[in-house]
Amino acid sequence: MVDTKQNFDIPLHDIKPIVDIQEYSLYYFIGITLVVLLLASGLIYFIYKWLKAKKAFNVRAEHFKIINELNLSDTKNAAYTITSLGLTFKDDSERHSEMYDNLVHRLESYKYKKEVDEFDSEVMGYIEVYKGMIDV
Repeated sequence: MVDTKQNFDIPLHDIKPIVDIQEYSLYYFIGITLVVLLLASGLIYFIYKWLKAKKAFNVRAEHFKIINELNLSDTKNAAYTITSLGLTFKDDSERHSEMYDNLVHRLESYKYKKEVDEFDSEVMGYIEVYKGMIDV
């Protein structure tokens, strides 16, 4: 008689049982994404600050522009304007301070009067030297 019953309980030595493998690729993806987002937001912040600073109103540059474009034939107005706007640059250095004080002293005779003469050549020279000293 032939045995029709097969035995499937054969011991197999080359097949290992299923082992759990830790998969970290999702964590790597999330970590890299966070780092990239952090770097991108930092870059965007610095670009924003740079553009904001570029568009910022510069008082020194504006005062320098006004002093350079000043009409010196209107002596009284020019004396007042140079005195008030030149104060912006007075504290740049000790030399600026001395020059400003000297210039204001020379401009005193052109202020506080109803009628004033044109600037003499000495005062014009001081004004030009002071304008040349200004760094914006």
